[in-house]
Amino acid sequence: MLSNALAHRLSTRNIHYGWAVVGATFLTMLVVAGAVGAPGVFIVPLQKEFGWSAADISGALAIRFLLFGGMGPFAAAFMNRFGVRRMMLISLSIVIGGMLLSLGMTQLWQLMLLWGVVIGIGTGLTAMVLGATVATRWFNHRRGLVMGLLSASTATGQLAFLPLLASLTESHGWRSALLLVCGAIVLAAIVVLLLMRDRPADLGLAAYGDSSIQPAAAQPAGLGALLKMPLIVLRDAARVPTFWILFLSFYICGASTNGLVQTHFISLCGDYGLAAIGAASMLAMMGLFDFAGTLASGWLSDRFDNRWLLFWYYGLRGLSLLYLPFSDFSLYSLTIFAAFYGLDWVATVPPTVKLTAQRFGAERANIVFGWIFAGHQLGAASAALGGGLSRTLWQSYMPAFVGAGILCLIGAGLVLLINRGREPALAAA
Repeated sequence: MLSNALAHRLSTRNIHYGWAVVGATFLTMLVVAGAVGAPGVFIVPLQKEFGWSAADISGALAIRFLLFGGMGPFAAAFMNRFGVRRMMLISLSIVIGGMLLSLGMTQLWQLMLLWGVVIGIGTGLTAMVLGATVATRWFNHRRGLVMGLLSASTATGQLAFLPLLASLTESHGWRSALLLVCGAIVLAAIVVLLLMRDRPADLGLAAYGDSSIQPAAAQPAGLGALLKMPLIVLRDAARVPTFWILFLSFYICGASTNGLVQTHFISLCGDYGLAAIGAASMLAMMGLFDFAGTLASGWLSDRFDNRWLLFWYYGLRGLSLLYLPFSDFSLYSLTIFAAFYGLDWVATVPPTVKLTAQRFGAERANIVFGWIFAGHQLGAASAALGGGLSRTLWQSYMPAFVGAGILCLIGAGLVLLINRGREPALAAA
């Protein structure tokens, strides 16, 4: 395989193959995030073409967010049992299938099925747990930095595609923009097929920063036992207060990022006279600042108390969201918001993953984080639906944005309740 030859070539240059795995994972998470974020551009075009309300479309997106998060713990178990590479390819295949079928949709139930259920399941088979799995398996040192890099790919993918998608939508329609996303997914699948490996041991390597090769832990053989594993982990994790603090804080994280801003920011700006391309460019700017902010967060999470990092991240995000409704939506004020808010888009992920691994052990960290990420997507679904309802009922998105800002300030205080001392790791099943 190409991966064997490349691993040997990199080793002669004292480069660990884990960085190639990070590259393939980065690209995959980038395009999957682009698939998740793309519908934010299509809300207004779908309203115009089919007459669906913002609440109708938001309902489909809420289903997608729920499945995107709800699949996380089971996706982690599937990765442990069937391999990361295989699950990545299955995920990408399902997503591209759902998108291609949606090119011919004409009914609301088709939107719910394809953009809600099918794409929700497909993206959920990798989701954020893919980055957590790669970071914990392939890296003993630099784990926070790697998680920061992979987290940045998610937010960057959700935002960086948007100006191009908005431009294509305006000039050639939303179907042309969707085909562009499909092409990016095909490219990612080819890279995964050529470069991705499940574990360092597959190439006879130790994890980066480790001195010994770690074999794969035994996994349940039957499908029933495999599906039961995430539930067993949830039962054990639910006894630990830290789990619930991280779960609730990540609920707030999801409600204040992709559920609200990613989904409704373009439509919000449209209410104030800003064209979709201009609003999408602001989201892309957030993505650029997020990339820098999340990389810095990964670096900081390896060096400082992760609880205080989360305190500052949630607090500053809340202040930025409370600022937006009182701005004049000029280019100047939106640029300030995009820079300030963008630095903090997913900066919460590296400290949350680090705290999860510290409290619950490396072997089960991806499944526990999958459940925590389910909280994130539950919050995202609530905000996606709540924002649509706010616009439909009150002709304004502002109540949703103010509510999200207040939630972030609550989350800032919540994370300081995490026990500073290391809690016992979960026992192996």
